[in-house]
Amino acid sequence: MADNLFFTDEHNMLRQSVRDFVNRELIPNADAWEEEGFFPDLVFQRLGELGYLGLHFPEEYGGGGGDYFTNIVLMEELAKCGSFGVNTGIAVQIGMATPPILIFGTEEQKQRYLVPAIMGEKVACLGITEPEAGSDVSNVKTFAEKTGGGWKVNGNKIFITNGYRADFMTLLARTEKTKGYKGMSIFLVDTDTPGYTVSRKLDKVGQWSSDTAEIFFEDMLIPEDSMLGEEGRGFYNIMWELQGERLIVAVAVIAIAEVTLQQAIDYGKERVQFGKPIIKNQAIAHRVADLATELEAAKSLAYMTAWRYDRGEYPVKEISMAKLIGTQVAFRVADEAMQIMGGYGYMMEYPAQKAWRDMRIARIGGGTDEIMREIIATTMGLY
Repeated sequence: MADNLFFTDEHNMLRQSVRDFVNRELIPNADAWEEEGFFPDLVFQRLGELGYLGLHFPEEYGGGGGDYFTNIVLMEELAKCGSFGVNTGIAVQIGMATPPILIFGTEEQKQRYLVPAIMGEKVACLGITEPEAGSDVSNVKTFAEKTGGGWKVNGNKIFITNGYRADFMTLLARTEKTKGYKGMSIFLVDTDTPGYTVSRKLDKVGQWSSDTAEIFFEDMLIPEDSMLGEEGRGFYNIMWELQGERLIVAVAVIAIAEVTLQQAIDYGKERVQFGKPIIKNQAIAHRVADLATELEAAKSLAYMTAWRYDRGEYPVKEISMAKLIGTQVAFRVADEAMQIMGGYGYMMEYPAQKAWRDMRIARIGGGTDEIMREIIATTMGLY
């Protein structure tokens, strides 16, 4: 029913086109990318060539001029490629690091960074998290000091998706040490700038094909026109960015959970124990029914919230709810799928374990479960 409400014939045509691309160019390579711990830049280039990186951006910058649901279609279909790290890398490109450029950037910044990102010629990363500033974004320590010709930046970022390969970073840094969250600004930084160092590529429990890095800035000099938006507005502007990030995460994990649940159902139909397929056991059938119900409820909330967001509303409470329930249900589906599949689900050759590993970070990145609950409680007026 939700599909009929929110997706047009154009959306459905786009979905089929993306699905064909995924089947043809991603699925055959997904396992190899997982083993290698990296998917190639060619994926960004191909998505750019096909127009998929700019679906929601204005045509004047090389985008498709579509609504927010075009991004949802892309994320849902990419989720079926067999490597969730691809989803994450692309999500950062289209929904996290680049939207602030469109909203807050100068025309020169849009031409230098946004246009090549849409074309797949430049890969973007988002620099927010630090060793002492995760959920507490206001505690960012990376400092940009004014100099004669621009800014001198010192500090470091950690857990940066696309950080190992990125051509530029959308960086949140402190520009005033005594103004708290009002003393932050955003910058666009080329990663080949002297003083910008990728210190290491991080090993993760899941999403192996997505590169995650720690970055250091040591007396990094960037020009004055590197600032994105107004000085001192960085915290507010990055909080705006996080809303879209949380919504796209919810949609993506729900899509993967649907694939995972179907794999468990298919296994349950084939696996015979005590003379009948295990899916015929009420304990398992009812468990699957509960999971399917929760997934449908989570998806409906995400779609309805996306519809409001696409129309210019700022439904922070509902976005937080969608992210909270979507990621929790998705991880529960992966966990239950492994349980249904028993020993086979725990084996590396079966996809359930990969979904289980990949899903776990979704309850941390972009805002933890605890932060989502805090936002929901605050917007409900409970404090």
